[in-house]
Amino acid sequence: MDHTVYMRRCLELAELAIGNVAPNPMVGAVLVFNDRIIGEGFHQVYGKAHAEVNCINSVSEADKNLIPLSTLYVSLEPCAHFGKTPPCADLIIQQKIPSVVIGCRDPFEKVDGKGIEKLRAAAVDVETGILEKESTILNKRFFTFHTKKRPYVVLKWAQTADGFIANPGPPNDRLLISNAYSNRLVHKWRSQEASILVGTNTAMSDDPELTTRLWPGKSPIRLVLDMKLRLPQKLNLFDRSVRTIIFNSIKDEDDKEIMYCRIGNGDIVEQILDALYQLNIQSVLIEGGAKLLQSFVNAETWDEARIITNRQLAFGDVQNPGNGLRSPVLKSAKFQGEVTLSSDAIKTFIRIEQPVNSKGQNDSSLL
Repeated sequence: MDHTVYMRRCLELAELAIGNVAPNPMVGAVLVFNDRIIGEGFHQVYGKAHAEVNCINSVSEADKNLIPLSTLYVSLEPCAHFGKTPPCADLIIQQKIPSVVIGCRDPFEKVDGKGIEKLRAAAVDVETGILEKESTILNKRFFTFHTKKRPYVVLKWAQTADGFIANPGPPNDRLLISNAYSNRLVHKWRSQEASILVGTNTAMSDDPELTTRLWPGKSPIRLVLDMKLRLPQKLNLFDRSVRTIIFNSIKDEDDKEIMYCRIGNGDIVEQILDALYQLNIQSVLIEGGAKLLQSFVNAETWDEARIITNRQLAFGDVQNPGNGLRSPVLKSAKFQGEVTLSSDAIKTFIRIEQPVNSKGQNDSSLL
């Protein structure tokens, strides 16, 4: 039996829930008897049944007698603790499933090997590490949150062909760069992340909604950095349609729809990420502006960057090219791929982890 075939199906199922199960991981499960799938399922909604439960429940009445003779494939280690639902490891044992094949181990401290231990203690044959890399990448947000104690950080910006991100002019003099196709894609990206962050200048000049109105998906929690609370309440960010958090240096306040989170004047990037970790927000899409984006690059606390370049628009076509706002500059970035949507080229990068010297510091001399 080729384990990878069924594990790939688990991953396909799991990905169907992107944006719907955080802070839980995406998980898919497949039950196989004699090379025939008799049940499959995935974790669909946060707080509801897990993949293993949905998989077992999907087995037809005619095949239920085959459950104790089948192999269960699951992309992530079955949980062993009581959360919003009972432990999946207990269900597997109760159903007398003799063999379980797992994609990767769960880094969450309440699981982290305990599910595997419980299954093996009950004489269940457990095999792990099948498509482990793919299983880990699928839940990159979940793994980053639990291993690095911070949210997964995605940088996004649109730039002209000659590398400008915005006009330097009056607040209402907005430069529209990306096309309609890319805009729809950006709204899809928003639906996949737990939160979205902008700075004071972007909020003031663009008055963004930061919703998924162009894509059928859940809008992320809106975050804005406004240290002196200068933003007027008439902005779209304060329309109370989506949970919004204002990072500032003045007050702490929360009325469920709008939260004011006070931070100091020190390392703002670190403070924001720590606050998001404490709030159990596992990912953040940073949409600008240039100074805010660059601060995350310089702090080496970003994971992925998505850059939209309008190849048919140069800043010189709009205004004096010497006065524009330059795009952020990535560091330690590895190119992942490129797609084209009409006039826009969209490139994706991931951050390369720098080697650490004996003093625990990043050592550029080792690169």
